[in-house]
Amino acid sequence: MTEVDFKLTEAAKARIEHCIADRGKGFGIRIAVKTTGCSGLAYVLEYVDEVKSQDKVFSFADDMAVYIDPKAYEYVKGSTLDYVKKGLNEGFEFINPNEKSRCGCGESFNV
Repeated sequence: MTEVDFKLTEAAKARIEHCIADRGKGFGIRIAVKTTGCSGLAYVLEYVDEVKSQDKVFSFADDMAVYIDPKAYEYVKGSTLDYVKKGLNEGFEFINPNEKSRCGCGESFNV
């Protein structure tokens, strides 16, 4: 995979590394997509404790990577994962050029 296929901002990288360190285990995060919400699809992020051979792997540090479920890859390729703080809210945000629309609550998207 090339860096162009999936990007991680410094803020997102730092947050993932912080969460894994606090947790005390894990190799990174896995990105998947599930069918849900008003627009049809939602991003799913989970810790990776066991690597799945079919995952697309994007290494961002010696001991941290982003693993993308192969079914989700077509939806998220070319995306950037960011970690943002807006007022009292904070969380991961996808900047995905494949999205055609998002629902009003921001929970789901379609391509």
